[in-house]
This record gives sequence, C-alpha cells and structure tokens, in this order.
Amino acid sequence: KGKAKGQKGRKITLKIAKNSIRISFDGGRRLDLSKMGITTFPKCILKLADVDELDLSRNMLKKIPSSIQKFQKLRWLDLHSNQLEELPGAIGTLQNLFYLNICNNKLTTKNLPEELNLLKNLRILNLGLNCLDSIPTSLGALKELMEIGLFDNALTTIPNSVKKLPKLKKLNAKRNPFPDSTKQEEHANSIKCVETLYLIQEKDLCSSCLKMCQDERDKLNKLKSVTPSPSKKPSFPLLLTPNSSAKDNQEEWRLS
Repeated sequence: KGKAKGQKGRKITLKIAKNSIRISFDGGRRLDLSKMGITTFPKCILKLADVDELDLSRNMLKKIPSSIQKFQKLRWLDLHSNQLEELPGAIGTLQNLFYLNICNNKLTTKNLPEELNLLKNLRILNLGLNCLDSIPTSLGALKELMEIGLFDNALTTIPNSVKKLPKLKKLNAKRNPFPDSTKQEEHANSIKCVETLYLIQEKDLCSSCLKMCQDERDKLNKLKSVTPSPSKKPSFPLLLTPNSSAKDNQEEWRLS
C-alpha cells in the first residue's frame, strides 16, 4: 500500500497551496509548489489563478492541462525538472509571460506546441536538457526574446530565425551534436597555430638587430628540439587510477 501511495504522489490541498504563496522580490505573488512530490497537476490551484508567478519545478509531472490558460496574469512559469512529454497549446494564451523554464524534461520537437510563438512578451526561454532534434523556425516570432537555453539536446542546427532575433543576448547551445562543430574548432585553432610572423624583411635590419633576432630564433629552435612531441602519450606512473593500485581498496577510492 505504501508503494502505491508513493506512486500517486503528494496531494496538494487548497490550504497547502495558499500557505505556499510568497511575495517575490518585485512585489508579485508567487505560488511555490516546487519539490513537493507532485505527479498530477493540482486542480485546486486554479482557484489561485490570479498569481503572478507559478513554480512547479522539481516534481514528477508528466502533463500540464489546458486549464493553465486560466493563469492570465502569469509572468513567470517554472516547470523545470519534471517528466513532461508535452505542453498544451493553451500555453500560448499566457500573453504576459516573460519567463518560461521547461528545462530537464522529456519534450520532443514533435510535442512542442506551435502556440509557443504566440508568447510575444517572452524574454527568457529555457529548453535545455530535453529530447529536441530541431528547433521550430516559428520561434523567430519571439522578437522580445533575450535569452534562450538549448543545451543538452539532439540538435544538429539552429534556424537563422532564432539566431538572428533582434534582442537576443545569450544563446546556450552547448553539448549538441552539431556536425560543423569540429570545423569551427579547426578554424578557431588555425588562427592560433601561426608559428612565425614576419613584420619586416631581414634586409631592412641593421647588422646588430639582425644578429639579435637570429640568436633569439636559434634559442627558440633549440627549445623546440628538446620539447617532447605532443603526439607521444604522456606517462604519469605516480598517479593512481581505479584500474591499478587503487583496485586493492576500491571502497576508499569511491569515498575519496
């Protein structure tokens, strides 16, 4: 019985919800139901739909109902770290929303509602840590967007309509399998790999300056000749690894 009760998650009553209302730094009313063990959207909070901020993060929600549209005053919605597989199209009716965090869920590109592009006042959108293989070009309609998180997905490209948003200041797309990432690194590295740069010809130097430059160049060449080749694998015999000396006392290794 205890196990079955745990699967249902914690039941949120209207009293619990009312006691969870906080005043945000700018004076707004924030309903904070984060880390409550909630598995289903609590219907009772629809009676508190006049709040400015709603935090349902760090729960076990799989679905947000269309009734979310009743929160018309909502400016700040945090749904990160749940188990959401889809969002309702009704989310597009929240025209006052400027912050939306749906990071760390199970959202796919297919289940991103097209109505997201209706959130004309959105400034911050976090879609990181999901299962997105592409970003809808329609998100280019979010002209007020200043920050967007796309990290840790399965993206191979980002549409120009998103990259060229007029007010965009921060785009985090780290740890995606972009096919041109290695080429970009090679291009960046090619700038750093110039070994010799001539700003003046040798014939234009006086004899003393020429000799000084030649001496410095000879020193540099000697230094290179004694420097180990980077292609050789370095050996660190004094370092312990879990597969060598440390395997004799694995418990101590794990604790350290």
